[in-house]
Amino acid sequence: MNELMELLSGDFLPKFLAGMAINFQIAAIALVIGLALGLLLAAGRLSGGVAAAIAVSIIALMRAAPTFVVMFFLLNAIPRNATLFGTPFALSGVMTVALSLVPYSAAYVADAGVDSIRHLRAGATQGALLFFPNLTRAFLVMVMSSSVGAAIGVTEGITVILRQAEQLPSFDDRLVLFAIGIVLFGIPLQAGFMVMSLFQRRFGRSTVEEEASA
Repeated sequence: MNELMELLSGDFLPKFLAGMAINFQIAAIALVIGLALGLLLAAGRLSGGVAAAIAVSIIALMRAAPTFVVMFFLLNAIPRNATLFGTPFALSGVMTVALSLVPYSAAYVADAGVDSIRHLRAGATQGALLFFPNLTRAFLVMVMSSSVGAAIGVTEGITVILRQAEQLPSFDDRLVLFAIGIVLFGIPLQAGFMVMSLFQRRFGRSTVEEEASA
């Protein structure tokens, strides 16, 4: 236990917070790219005809793509010494993980975007605003999913915990450290889910009232 206390009183917390910031950075990058691609797919899905069929197929494929598989595909598909017009084009670990989350992000945005547009067409403005809590949910899920970066050496929050745990000789101390990590991760994420749920319930009730009065 002394080793654990020394670790916690040292630089563990600053390192962990810096690693957790990388988790949020990865999720933000994936959400921005997924937002652009997902809205384009949502528009295609609602356009009808061949464009809708293509959009539906792409969304289904993205929804089924495992993040881990996409990540290792990107690692092997793009050489470390790749260049584009003479400029180095190799992906950093952070960008590799972020891009591996884009299929989930884009598919989620496309589904939420279609629902939002349909609500707007029906005159249910509050229902359309559910798009934003849904984006928040996708972001929080990707923050948790970004821990796959530990498998390729990205120094995110889980990586910091694993590296610090290796310094502890006692199995019990490692378990305590893992529990502390779960709590540190869980508090902001659960707070985010709670706030998002409040907005969803509020907009959900307003949507029912709007549709009933329409």
